[in-house]
Amino acid sequence: MTDQDALDKQLAALRKEHRELDETIKNMAANNPHDPIELQRLKKRKLRLKDEITRLSSARLPDIIA
Repeated sequence: MTDQDALDKQLAALRKEHRELDETIKNMAANNPHDPIELQRLKKRKLRLKDEITRLSSARLPDIIA
């Protein structure tokens, strides 16, 4: 397995977890009452995942000097 394959696999797993968190957050927010602290924790986790996805996506692109 190449580094590129490993990055692709990790990105796919992070994107899947991000989608699942999004669904969980939507469901939790729709149900009253909900735990606001838990909801905030999930949102922060989702943002960290998004940052990691962005970082790994940019790592996949080669450095091109124009």
